[in-house]
Amino acid sequence: MYDQVIDGLRQAYDNSAEERDAGNAGRLTPWKVATRADFLSLLQAEGKRSLLEIGGGPGHFAAFFRDAALDVVMTDLSPAMVRLAQAKGLDARVMDFLSLDFPPAAFDAVFALNCLLHVPSADLPRVLAAIHRVLRPGGLFFYGVYGGHSFEGIWPEDHHEPKRYFVFYPDDELRRRVAGLFDEVSFRAIPVEGETESHFQELILRPKEPA
Repeated sequence: MYDQVIDGLRQAYDNSAEERDAGNAGRLTPWKVATRADFLSLLQAEGKRSLLEIGGGPGHFAAFFRDAALDVVMTDLSPAMVRLAQAKGLDARVMDFLSLDFPPAAFDAVFALNCLLHVPSADLPRVLAAIHRVLRPGGLFFYGVYGGHSFEGIWPEDHHEPKRYFVFYPDDELRRRVAGLFDEVSFRAIPVEGETESHFQELILRPKEPA
């Protein structure tokens, strides 16, 4: 399934890269500001130094973590997004979720904000395994997506062209799906203004140790 949606996602984000870069610059919603600040505080409290952001778009969040003195590498599916991130001085690379070309246990933390909701449900175990592989023992994984209800497919009301593929999970199902490879540190369901069906699901996870 992932191979069938990846080209459309890349094109959609290439087409919207400049618009998303301008829209995200300095105008984050308060809950996003608080969420990333909380995760940074946790990283600092545990002495984490290296962070991989996947699906980082034009690089605003990666730049935030870099400016907080973390060693940051960012990936995105879209070459246009990666060029914008590189223009901010970031180590940004074109990679998809299943092609994370890094050594095992390369990072103290992984940050994924509103990108894994594009992974078809059948492929989520492989993507989670790829993330698990690059995390060091005791590392931290920020998994943040919109959800709270069930949906999988092309979102008919999407304003991007081509329209993007989305997967949304109820809270209990999402938490169950990550439990095979990760231990849950915390979970929050964060209300989103103007949304009645959806909310933001914030999972902080640690990789399970091999049995």
